[in-house]
Parts: sequence; C-alpha cells; structure tokens
Amino acid sequence: MKFNASYVIAGLAVLIIGLWFWANSSSDNEGAKTPIHSEQKALPKVVYRTVDIQSHENRYRLYGRTEANREVSVKAETAGIIARTPTREGSRVAKGQLLCQQDVDARQAMLDQAKAALASAEFDLRSTQTLVDKGYRSKIQLANLRAQLDGARAAVKSAEIELDNVNMRAPFGGMYERQLAEVGDFLAPGQPCGLLLELNPLLVVVDLSESQLAAVSKDSPAEIKLATGEELIGKVRFIEARANNMTRTFRTEIEIPNHKMQLRAGITSTVTLKAGEIDAHLVPGRVMSLNENGEVGVRYLSDENVVQFALTTTVDESDNGLWVTGLPGTARIIVQGQDFVSVGTKVEAVSEASQLSMSAN
Repeated sequence: MKFNASYVIAGLAVLIIGLWFWANSSSDNEGAKTPIHSEQKALPKVVYRTVDIQSHENRYRLYGRTEANREVSVKAETAGIIARTPTREGSRVAKGQLLCQQDVDARQAMLDQAKAALASAEFDLRSTQTLVDKGYRSKIQLANLRAQLDGARAAVKSAEIELDNVNMRAPFGGMYERQLAEVGDFLAPGQPCGLLLELNPLLVVVDLSESQLAAVSKDSPAEIKLATGEELIGKVRFIEARANNMTRTFRTEIEIPNHKMQLRAGITSTVTLKAGEIDAHLVPGRVMSLNENGEVGVRYLSDENVVQFALTTTVDESDNGLWVTGLPGTARIIVQGQDFVSVGTKVEAVSEASQLSMSAN
C-alpha cells in the first residue's frame, strides 16, 4: 500500500503542534503550583503624639476699642459773640472750668436794673409794714407789696442766670478735646463751643456673640492688652440687652481706671474674658490643617492606624500650643506628615517619644 507523502507531512505537523501545546500547558500548571512572591507596597509613615482631654479654664478672646466714658459738646445757652477762650485745646480740665465766654452786652445793665427794683420793693414793704402796724394802711396793701417783692427777687435771679449763661463751663472733669468756636464767632443758643471727653474711667467696648452671652455677666473680670502695649485689668459694667440687628452681637462695656488720663480713646484692644471650665486638648499649633471643605481641624489616627479628621474649635492659646475642642477623649494626633496623607489612608505610625529617643541614640 502506497502512502501519499503530503498526508504524512501534514500528520507529522499536527503531531508536532499538539506536542508543543501539551508541553506549554504542563509548564503553566507547574508554575501555578509554585507561589510567586511579590514585594508589598510600603505604607506612608507619620509621627503621632498622644494627647488626653483636660479641664481648662475657658476664655473668650475678643477685639475691641477704647472709648471715653462720656463725650459732650459744650453748647451756648444764650446768644452772643465769643469774647474769650481761656482753655487751650487738648488740655486737662476740672469740673466747672471756663471754656468759652461770650460778651456781657446789656446783661449786666439788666441785672443792675433788677437789683434796683428789688431794693425799691424792699423799701416799700418796710414802710408799708410800719403804717399797717399803726393802722394807717390795710393788710391787703401789705400783701400786694410782698408779692411785688417776690417778683423783684425772681427778676434778679433771672438776670443773674442770664448773665452767667455767657460762661460755658465744663460739666465734668476731663480732656478738652477740641475747640469749636473762636473769639469773634457769634453763637446762637445750642451752638457748640468745644468738645469735652471724660476719660476716667476709660471704657473698652467689645461685641459678645449669642453663644458667648451666657458665660459672661456684669462685674466679670477682664484682661485687656492695648495696641500701645499697656496690659490692664478691668471689669464688665454693661451688657446690651438687645442684639445688633445686623451683626447679632451684644455691645459690652468694660471699665478700666485711668486716673492720670494717660490712656486715650480709640485704641485697638485685645480683651480676654474668663468663662468657666471646659474640656479641651492642648495641641501644637502646627498640627492644624484644613479638610477638603476648607474647615479647620486636626488629623489623628484610629486604633487601626487609619487617618481620621476632627473639626476643632480653638478656645485658648498658650506658649505650649492651642487649646481645642472636638477631638476624642484620648487622641493620637499626627504631628509630622499630616499634610501628606488623606482621611481614610492606612499608615505606619511612629510615636513622637520613640522617634526622639532614636534621635538621641
């Protein structure tokens, strides 16, 4: 029997291809049975510090300004031309001190006339009293003269007041801040002569928010630091009963002594008000960061070393850091590497204490 050579060649080719597939599948099965070891990806490393919750004196830090206790525009009570301004602008004045004086004009003559009429009424009353005693005049005439005498006395008093009205005096001791009228100026009743400030006591004015209102009361102590460098102690003397419609805050006045009147009005002030005890954590200022919404907080670690984020509120500052609320009771806060890890990331955690120990060795 003769075989066709082409069939033999085709059969051998199929056999060779089959053997090749069988060899490769066997090799794959051998490889599957042998485990392949791949290097695991390294976790990001952070340094943490363990902080515990503590009872801390709650303080409100507010910003305000100093103000005069009183500010009065001293005004004319009568019409006239300014004749004298004996007090210099910017000087310290006592209560009753003359600030401006108008021309007397005819006021002195009116007073002299009223005094003359009073003297005449007194003489008529004495003469009539003698005649009444002798029975030559009636008691009705005597009563009329007494009434005239009372009118004459009132006229003298009125003339004296009108004459004294040309003198514009300080209603209280303070600082003569500004002279508003010069010699030769005509002042009608109600027009100002000068501006007077009462600077003792001096006020520091701040605004309390609705949440702060309950913790502060009248006579609460306050620590004040002025922009000019002075550090003072004062007390709350007034808290507004109605909130500002625009800001929803309450005007609060703090009184501080200023006997020498060296402290000025209008100075920027930092006020610290004590507001009881609060539970808080002391953390370094550098650990404060922002979340994806731009909110301020602190990154810390869970028990499984997964990064967490706590929204915090700063209640006080000290030389050792910030006192904040919002962290869990005992927290492992990230003090190094917090800006390079995101919430939910598992990390390799190293305590700050152990890292310092390794650095020392």
